[in-house]
Amino acid sequence: MPHIAGLDHVQVAIPPGADAAARAFYGGVLGLVEIPKPAPLNASGGMWFLTGATQLHIGSQTDFVPAKKAHPAFIIDDFAGYCALLRACQVAVREEATVAGRRRAGIEDPFGNRIELIAQS
Repeated sequence: MPHIAGLDHVQVAIPPGADAAARAFYGGVLGLVEIPKPAPLNASGGMWFLTGATQLHIGSQTDFVPAKKAHPAFIIDDFAGYCALLRACQVAVREEATVAGRRRAGIEDPFGNRIELIAQS
């Protein structure tokens, strides 16, 4: 029977003209590795990052509204260390309820989009 085999990417919206700030946050602060976008898509701006086997696509949206519920959730190998690193970069880290024995925290990108951090099991 046909089925979904995996997750290719997650898209996060940013305001138009915010590529530099997005690149500084997702690539600089979060430490994600930027990967090239296919040439036909470069005209629209934005950028792509790789995290494990999944891609995070960042793209501008004219009628941008921050995503407060929908969000990417990143698995963190050294949860306490990574949260400390983010705090040192002036990112507000909100500890959230543990789920299935795994620590969790919430942060926001510079545009108000929610991001979840989950401790690796």
